[in-house]
Amino acid sequence: MTQTTTRVLEPSDLDAALEVLEREPVENAFVTSRVQVAGLDPWRLGGEMWGWYADGELRSLCYAGANLVPVCAEPDAVRAFADRARRTGRRCSSIVGPAEPTRLLWRLLEPSWGPARDVRSHQPLMVIEHSSTTVAPDPRVRRIRKDEMDLIMPACVAMFTEEVGISPMAGDGGLLYQARVAELVAGGRSFARVEDGKVVFKAEIGAATAKACQIQGVWVAPEFRGRGHSETGMAAVVDYALRDVAPVVSLYVNDFNTAARAAYRRVGFSEVGAFMSVLF
Repeated sequence: MTQTTTRVLEPSDLDAALEVLEREPVENAFVTSRVQVAGLDPWRLGGEMWGWYADGELRSLCYAGANLVPVCAEPDAVRAFADRARRTGRRCSSIVGPAEPTRLLWRLLEPSWGPARDVRSHQPLMVIEHSSTTVAPDPRVRRIRKDEMDLIMPACVAMFTEEVGISPMAGDGGLLYQARVAELVAGGRSFARVEDGKVVFKAEIGAATAKACQIQGVWVAPEFRGRGHSETGMAAVVDYALRDVAPVVSLYVNDFNTAARAAYRRVGFSEVGAFMSVLF
């Protein structure tokens, strides 16, 4: 009979955790990037990493920080993670991850954690591994400099508010959000087209590992929409990402955002799976 157990991982478990994460380098890019930088120390990682063992072998993970993220989680592991999450109580602002385990995790947690503010049950995961052959990259898309935080922040806040439904400036006055934007700018992973001191298009390379990276925060100023900036801008960011970061570029998008999905397909992205997000 299979013996299973769940526990909080420790720094000494790093190699075993990375082995699990590397099974799905695209799906796991967000968690892998954090672990590679911070290890498994909860203070540095910004949360705990739960591990699920079967017959002494680490098989599944769950990152429990600002987000609750199941990783390579088979159904028995999801049930174990749900039990632990119920006992500790909700500390996260969202549950996000590959659609099937996330769906099961939410079904188990909803009676005690619900209702959610929003459930996005199908968010296509898209990838590209080459420069666009159909869309010319916008030559005016460039990296944002460290001295341009005042320029990029309003666009970031507008994107977040539009996408998530609440302002990132609420609660702590936006300190954590500003710190994250500053981190991406300092790392050379924030990109924009700027005209007359105004951001027209922007996007960031959020999660990044040697095998895959993830584009996030794609936004076009409302008055510039419908002119193809999302396509030419994305083609430019893809070129930066492939050249400087990783051989596979990914993103996930709401299934109801048909315009964005069509734009990404025109650039050359293809759908390879799906994520799910539960927002509180």
